[in-house]
Parts: sequence; structure tokens; C-alpha cells
Amino acid sequence: MAKNKKKQEVKDEPIALDVQLNKGEAFIEKNWKKIATVLGAIIVIVAGVYIYKHHMADKELEAQKAIALAQTAFAQQQYEQALKGDGNSKGFLKVIDEFSGTKTANLAKLYAGLAYAKTDKVDEAIKYLEDFSTQDDDMVSPSAIAALGDLYVQKGDNEKGINAFIKAADKANNDAVSPVFLLKAGQVYESMGQNEKALDLYNRIKKQYFRSPLSQEIDKYIERATK
Repeated sequence: MAKNKKKQEVKDEPIALDVQLNKGEAFIEKNWKKIATVLGAIIVIVAGVYIYKHHMADKELEAQKAIALAQTAFAQQQYEQALKGDGNSKGFLKVIDEFSGTKTANLAKLYAGLAYAKTDKVDEAIKYLEDFSTQDDDMVSPSAIAALGDLYVQKGDNEKGINAFIKAADKANNDAVSPVFLLKAGQVYESMGQNEKALDLYNRIKKQYFRSPLSQEIDKYIERATK
């Protein structure tokens, strides 16, 4: 009897499977439009990401080639040519416009801001330096923020300049540039007659960045701010 039952179970398995398949087919047929929409959306997203990554990789490479001559012009202090190109090469402004979204275009914003600062076009310099997206580094990005601080002070916005210097010092957090930025902030405070705030920054340099060359002469600033 048990043997017959076993045979019956084996015999019934394909029938049960067939029933499940029929149910599955009925579900798919009933919900096909929804399923097709979801699958279509997934395919579009995956394909879009793939194409974007490859497109951006190609675009990045092209941008790096385009910016090279502008960087050379900048190094040679030919700031107008660096910004606008010379007819045969693209300047930083073209690189920013044509290669938007690339890391190179972001770097071009930094260069453009500095080039405008070198030609005393303060508002343009501020615009591009503010548009520059800082990265997770301890030299270039902090220096860009500090450059903004200089421009703010030049425009007469001392508080904004001080905040930029302190932000730059905190972001860098190293003996090479942080003391320099804090000193700048302290000197602006002194020019505003806020010696106590300047003194706090000078003492911070002495305690936190005692290995820096600047710490060796910070006492004279501390003494001046104490008077």
C-alpha cells in the first residue's frame, strides 16, 4: 500500500508542477503591462548609468586634453589667454562650458577664479571660486577657500573673509598652510580692533601647530595683540 502511495506521489508531481506553472502564467498574463513597465524602467536606468559612465570617462579625457594649453598659459602669467583661449586652444571658460560635470571643468573654475583675481576682477574671481567644488584634500581646496577669504576682505567683507580663512585652516589641518590662514584671520581681526579674537588664533597657532616654521615667530604677534 505504501508502495502504491509513493508511486501516486511521484505520478502527481508533474501535475502539481503544471498547476503551479499555469498559475504563474496566469499571473504574468494578468500583470504583464506592469511587469513590462518595471522591467523597462530597470533596463533604461542600468543602460543610462552604463552610458553615462562611459560617456563621462570619454568626456573627462577630452577635457583634460583641452585644459592643458590653458594651464600652460596660466603658468606663464598669460591670464587673458588662459581664460579665453587664443583661437587655437580652449581657455578655462570654454572648458567649464563644454565639459560641464567633469572633474576637469571643476578644476577650470578654480583656475578661472585665480586668473580673474590676478587681473583684479574681484567679482568674477569670487563667482568662479565660489562655484568651485572643494575636494577631500589638504592643500588645493583649502588654498582655494583662503583665496576667497582674501577676495572677501578686498571687497570689505572682513567677517566673511575671516570665516573663510578659519574654514581653510580647519580643512587643511596641517603645519604647512593652516598657521598661515589662521594668521591672516588674526591680522584682519586686529585691523578691526578685535585683538582678543586675534590673540585666540595666534595662541592656537602656537599650541596646535608648534611644529610649523610660523610658530617660531608667533610670539611677536601675540605680544602685539596683547598690548
